[in-house]
Amino acid sequence: MSRAPYAADPAASRGREFDQPGHGVRGPRSAFQRDRDRIIHSISFRRLAGKTQVFVAPDGDHYRVRLTHSLEVAQIGRVIARALGLDEDLTEALCLAHDLGHPPFGHSGEEALNAALQTRGGFAHNEQTMRILMRLNSPYIGLTGLNLSWEVLEGLAKHNGPVQQPGWALEQLDAAFPLKLTRWPSLEAQVAALADDIAYDNHDIDDGVRAGFLSIDDLLTLDFLAELWNNITARYPDASQQARLRELVRTQIGIMVNDLLETTRARLSGIKTIDDIRGAGGPIAGFSPEMAARERTLKAFLYDKLYYHEEQRATAQRARDVIAKLYAAYDQKPELMNAGWAEQLPEQEPARGRHIADFIAGMTDSYAIGQYRQIFGETPEGLRNV
Repeated sequence: MSRAPYAADPAASRGREFDQPGHGVRGPRSAFQRDRDRIIHSISFRRLAGKTQVFVAPDGDHYRVRLTHSLEVAQIGRVIARALGLDEDLTEALCLAHDLGHPPFGHSGEEALNAALQTRGGFAHNEQTMRILMRLNSPYIGLTGLNLSWEVLEGLAKHNGPVQQPGWALEQLDAAFPLKLTRWPSLEAQVAALADDIAYDNHDIDDGVRAGFLSIDDLLTLDFLAELWNNITARYPDASQQARLRELVRTQIGIMVNDLLETTRARLSGIKTIDDIRGAGGPIAGFSPEMAARERTLKAFLYDKLYYHEEQRATAQRARDVIAKLYAAYDQKPELMNAGWAEQLPEQEPARGRHIADFIAGMTDSYAIGQYRQIFGETPEGLRNV
């Protein structure tokens, strides 16, 4: 499918923060393809394989982690982008990079770092993603960050919509390379955000049932899932419960994608350029009112039955304690950090505390557990709940 007139065009990119003289295009790749490849080859992307999605440091190898989640988001995002005539490579880059800023132990680790930096501006994983890509992950000689295209950085900064009050990290980065934070992002960025919702809404059902935190009876309390389940059972009466659950997840994803495409196409009436997308005053990509209500219901169900499950909350508290103690240890004895990080530690606050948080945020779950063991002489208990 040809590129739609409202799609992002890599040939018309607003460029990169830093010039790279003599660094010509390596192979027949567009600017957005190069960005996608830079993300995939980055250290931060590889670390997603060891970072919590829903379950902390799972023993089983069938549970999703941040890496597999990001790949699933990218698959859904590309399907939607292709159907709408958008730039698939930009969409994929945004999907692959959207969770790079997550610290070990997911949102529990984020809460602990935010508390540790309370007097230093706080910590937010979305802004940490930007900090990683623009400052911390620096594989190029003479440059800081991955030096990605403006469109990728804009999409990641605003994939959940315009940012009226950026935190310290995003405020600093925007001052160096302005991203027009108060305007709506490209349609590719809007699609990437919705692909994320579709992926985790449905795949967390799969993981939750596998782990025993959710049951089929729990799922059937939601009318729309009960209807799908009954239809699948009628069509495949001899299939195992596990096979029917996989069919339920696939079907639900398809329904959400088709609704998004139908609704977004209707909203595109009168939209002719990407500037129309950014100046629309609201999102163009989205679900119908009925599907949006259904999605909110599903999210509330997952929070109640899975994310806020008593065992999950207990594990989350233990994870927060590990991160808090690691931060305090590095704050008191910076030499406990890796040599390179210790040597570069700023003397003054808030830069000093933020540097320590950067070090911790880059850890995988298992590395954080290992660091805790090395410093305190014991392995933190109860961090594996599946």
